[in-house]
Amino acid sequence: MGRRLFSCFCKGSCSSSSSSSPGTEHHGKTNGTEEEPAPEGPIMVELFSSQGCATSPAGELLLSRLGRGDFKLEAPVIVLAYHVDYWDYNGWKDPYGSSQWTVRQKAYVEALKLDTMFTPQVVVQGRAQCVPNDEDVLLSTIATAPRFPAPSFQANFKRPTSETLQVTLTGALRFKVDNNGVDVMVALYENGLVNDCCAGENKGKMLSNDFVVRKLEKLCNVQDIPAKKTISGTVTFTLWDSFNSDRCAIAVFAQNNYHQIFGSQKFQIPDDI
Repeated sequence: MGRRLFSCFCKGSCSSSSSSSPGTEHHGKTNGTEEEPAPEGPIMVELFSSQGCATSPAGELLLSRLGRGDFKLEAPVIVLAYHVDYWDYNGWKDPYGSSQWTVRQKAYVEALKLDTMFTPQVVVQGRAQCVPNDEDVLLSTIATAPRFPAPSFQANFKRPTSETLQVTLTGALRFKVDNNGVDVMVALYENGLVNDCCAGENKGKMLSNDFVVRKLEKLCNVQDIPAKKTISGTVTFTLWDSFNSDRCAIAVFAQNNYHQIFGSQKFQIPDDI
């Protein structure tokens, strides 16, 4: 079993409630290429992890393999790893941990009616969860997840300054949005992160992390629109000192108030950015 925290807590406010079941004008040419296009969109697989948790490295390894395509799946996947901060007290402060990701996990705890938060935890399409210590369980959870059309966004990347990355997205969500609305989110994630852990439960280990979410921004909120309606927006990410576009990509996804995912798409960042 995964490492468990027997009280649910987070810093800041939580916007999700319980559920019974688990614009800006576009300018310039597109200079990003969509990865792995498909008639139906990828399945979103979110990992909640921490370098301060002894059982998380095994989950990280399994999810890295999943994201690299080591398993034969009927559908492509988008993997995002959120490093929570509630194990930081235990001797090692996760360099990628954030209370923002703890808040997101707590929203899933509430929406999926779970008793506790724990790491490592996987949430698939925002509707089902499992502990990533069993390859068969993980693959089964992915195989039974609902699929939705991929959005048809085109992406334009710019660097207004050396410290920022601007992404403009224009396209259709390809599903009808009702009056409850959805948020269109953009995650900037990084692969190939390696560091020595000098304290805590993983002391002395060299930890490798992929698909680590470094930034998450809301592109827009949309309500009551048809599937083919074009929407557009721009997000600006503040970059970190070691930012390397070769190791980074973005994922775009639509989520409702319960963080259920209704479509996702990913883009490589151009080499010349």
